Amino acid sequence: MAPYFEPYSEYLADRGYSQVSYWKKTFLISEFSRWLGEKRIAAGAITPEHKETFLRYSAGRRTPKRGDPITLSGMTSWLRDKGVIHSRVAVGTRPFGIEAILQEYATWSREERGLAPSTVENHSGYVRRFLTSICGTGKLRLAGIKASQITDYIRQNAPRDRTFSQAKNIVSSLRSFFRFARYRDHIQTDLAAVVPSVAGWSMASIPRAMPADCVRQLLDESKTWHTPAGLRDRAVLLLLARLGLRAREIVRLDLDDIDWSQGGLRVHGKGGQERPLPLPHDVGEAIASYLKNGRPESTCRRAFLRARAPFDGLKTHSDICQIVRRGIDRAGLKLDFTGSHQLRHALAVDMLRQRISLTEIGQVLRHRNPDSTRRYAKVDIEGLREVALPWPGELP
Repeated sequence: MAPYFEPYSEYLADRGYSQVSYWKKTFLISEFSRWLGEKRIAAGAITPEHKETFLRYSAGRRTPKRGDPITLSGMTSWLRDKGVIHSRVAVGTRPFGIEAILQEYATWSREERGLAPSTVENHSGYVRRFLTSICGTGKLRLAGIKASQITDYIRQNAPRDRTFSQAKNIVSSLRSFFRFARYRDHIQTDLAAVVPSVAGWSMASIPRAMPADCVRQLLDESKTWHTPAGLRDRAVLLLLARLGLRAREIVRLDLDDIDWSQGGLRVHGKGGQERPLPLPHDVGEAIASYLKNGRPESTCRRAFLRARAPFDGLKTHSDICQIVRRGIDRAGLKLDFTGSHQLRHALAVDMLRQRISLTEIGQVLRHRNPDSTRRYAKVDIEGLREVALPWPGELP
């Protein structure tokens, strides 16, 4: 890998890695390159199995570091982007490990199904946990998977998730993976058809909204956060609480989406829709403070970046959920749920208490289906009292 070492080193420097991190990464890559040379493996022929084998070899010679797999994955991803390693697996070949089949599945999902990178990442995570539970760290034999193993896995793991939607994600991810496996002839039976459904009922749940006093306490506490990460977290919390943005909408927010002259935002919502929204004064002030005093130097155009190198944009909704969770802990709040969506629910509940109609609430939250807004009627206690029938006879 000697011809690629210098340009990759410049790539690391451009992404903001410290000198210490730079030397640690380049040392491991040098050891990997020497091992590849001894095994007579060209850079273009590197596979996930080669990385796993080298890490086991390296662990026998020195104390392994937690970030070693990430370092090698970053290098191979860069080689793949440069066209040195071809990401497409030839039709008719059979992968020997979990990471190889997941790489093929991710490529198929992006190129042939057109799924978003975040969706591919989420699906791959669920599938990885399933395959690991089936074969452990040994060789993967997709043709040997039985229907009973799939149903047992769903029965054991789906109830552990908090919500119906999370359990449903397991089911949809496995179905997608088995369709891919059948399409590529890795299996001969339609295992997607045997993945059981998870029971769920429309409009059965009540929106989990953060109490209004907790929202105020959280936002008041965020005024004391003056570190770069704290400035970013306060701006994110205000976007959630004041505008009701979804976590993924904040992740996708670019610098070009902020119109400072008109005081507005361009939000990239579900289904590729773009909606302009007004930018409240306190939200704009928090974003400006982060951009001026907290945002690291980077060529990335995303508005909110990681607080540590590499200074890329936030990736998924889980990054936003972690920001909310840290804020709740710092504010000393004791809540059963720490997801980011509860601030969106809190905004809707607050508008209901101000006697704003469900139609207007749906417009603010950018709901495409009126049923998505109607569920908030369940928490409008005063409105329900007006339409409730009198109890016959004496109250129990």
